[in-house]
Amino acid sequence: MAAQPSDEPTPDLADGLEDLLKQLSPTSRRTFLRRLASAGVTAALPAAVLGETNPESPKPTSSASATPASVVPASLQVNGHSYPIEVEARTTLLDFLRESLGLIGSKKGCDHGQCGACTVLVNGRRINSCLTLAVMHEGDKIITVEGLAQDGQLSALQDAFIRHDAFQCGFCTAGQLCSAAACLTEGHANSETEIREWMSGNLCRCGAYPNIVAAIQELHQQTPVAGGS
Repeated sequence: MAAQPSDEPTPDLADGLEDLLKQLSPTSRRTFLRRLASAGVTAALPAAVLGETNPESPKPTSSASATPASVVPASLQVNGHSYPIEVEARTTLLDFLRESLGLIGSKKGCDHGQCGACTVLVNGRRINSCLTLAVMHEGDKIITVEGLAQDGQLSALQDAFIRHDAFQCGFCTAGQLCSAAACLTEGHANSETEIREWMSGNLCRCGAYPNIVAAIQELHQQTPVAGGS
């Protein structure tokens, strides 16, 4: 059987191209390489030559030379306690709560601020803790689901969730509770429609929405225990 023609340059051609590149100026080499690339020839050239003649190509970096992340001192108020800390500037509040303080009630669901499983209260307002940095909350009053109970006693809102069976797998429950506490104190629990609207940022894959609404309605016009002092 006759040999099939190959589109790849022969070794002699590759050697000749390498010699030619060494004789050209840097600007001429870049232009020449671009033209070779359009013809599919550069695959035959040694990687070392391509790297030397193309300053635009990425240079490998070692982990030792990588710039370390900045560590920032801060003092956070979480569930009524002060925590003087040093934390990487890029650490999210969610990761800080879970990994540094061990408050794992707040869950990492989507990590994009879309599911609400990480909802916590900051100065009485609900936020997605996966979308904010820990160092941004110096001096703020942060309440997690662990801070809703007081002295080992569940809050009225938590009791209502239990009585109305307002959870199934429980993964979203921490965020639902924090959001429900804010919903009540904000005065957005005047009707089922209003509750559903103001709780729409918290998703429940188990579909316990009717029971969640019922629990919030029971606590309507009451102030849920928000924890902390």
